[in-house]
Amino acid sequence: MNDINAAVLALRARLLLQRIGAPACVAIVLCAAGVAAWAWLLPQRAAQARLLARPLPSPATLVAPPPPPSANQNLAEFYQVLGEKRYAEQQVKVLFDLAAKSKLILSQGEYKAAYDKASRVSTYQIILPVKGPYQSIWQFSMQALGQMPFASLDEVGFRRETIADATVEARLRFTLYLKDGEP
Repeated sequence: MNDINAAVLALRARLLLQRIGAPACVAIVLCAAGVAAWAWLLPQRAAQARLLARPLPSPATLVAPPPPPSANQNLAEFYQVLGEKRYAEQQVKVLFDLAAKSKLILSQGEYKAAYDKASRVSTYQIILPVKGPYQSIWQFSMQALGQMPFASLDEVGFRRETIADATVEARLRFTLYLKDGEP
């Protein structure tokens, strides 16, 4: 019985569509799509209107960024980061230990101390000739700078005997920036 009613309804719908024509059918579908879109967008538009109706926070309630540090504060922070001159030889030992952990061959280095009267900062320049794989040399350099934030890697020079050689000879020049000690 339901199959007969469905067939009859389908036939009636088909006849109705033929009678009103294709342009009217397209217009009806477009009108139905417009009503559906309007019904879907109406709640979203109401939510957007509620958001826009909220008052903006007053400038007094906004958190102001902290003022930039003064020159004296910057200078004090600079001196806090410096290493201590009395531990310079221990920092060289740190470099040798890091080179051993990186499995690098470390030859005898060159060392030079200096003092800048204007900034009251001592420098300790260390030139290290090392041999090993390229990646190990870079890892050693980055670890050294991570362990000693008061150091700089000023120069790196690489040399290989042949292109196929996996071992690289490198010359690294570090500078340690040091203070005399706690005032």
